[in-house]
Amino acid sequence: MCGRFFIAQAPSAFAAFYAYPERPNFPARYNVAPTQPVPVVIAEGGQRHFRLVRWGFWPGWLKDPATFPLVFNARVETVREKPTFRGALRHRRCVFLADGFYEWRREGRGRQAVRTPFMIRRADGAPMALAGLWEPWLGADGSEIDTAAIVTTGANGTLSAVHDRMPAILSPEQVAPWLDARGVEPGEAAALCRPCPDDWLRLDAVGPRVNDARNDDPGLIEPVGRPRPADPAPAARSSDADAQGALF
Repeated sequence: MCGRFFIAQAPSAFAAFYAYPERPNFPARYNVAPTQPVPVVIAEGGQRHFRLVRWGFWPGWLKDPATFPLVFNARVETVREKPTFRGALRHRRCVFLADGFYEWRREGRGRQAVRTPFMIRRADGAPMALAGLWEPWLGADGSEIDTAAIVTTGANGTLSAVHDRMPAILSPEQVAPWLDARGVEPGEAAALCRPCPDDWLRLDAVGPRVNDARNDDPGLIEPVGRPRPADPAPAARSSDADAQGALF
């Protein structure tokens, strides 16, 4: 899953990276949480645009948001079939502006359980393109709210030491087909949402202040140590080279 992320680079860096014409001057945010307004990139009329949306998806057919659960992630394995997301996958795909996200590793059980927060960012320092779906919701009073969810997939090897899910992180080359709802069919788009290569990511433990969404300052993304490495996979025999390659 992905329940918190951060946006640390200057707005001009995102505008240059995603090539949208708007030049919004939004502040850095170090602890973005569901229900808050978040910046995304969409494509309309063959051009990319910056837009602010609510992080928490409301399908267009929803009558009363008060009766609907908080939906901030969309599992890629079921997104093509679920009525909540089916229309958005076909017509309204987006990319969340982010530099990284947080995930918590749970150790122990019950009251003795410990949850350690980790910061995950790109190893090369580039913006992290999180695949998303967006939907405009029209209220009975005529009010309109744009809402969105982050698409998630199974964890790659790096993230599996912390959690079994991760956001779908697109490469720069995948951003265009993901946003191209006119030319790229839902099945092709969903196929882009797979675990990213391990070497794309850097994972660092951070302090417990990130647990409280009211905290929002640069100190939240200061590493406090390195994560405990996962147990290494057994080495493949030389005769199993082809089988080993099939794992990646």
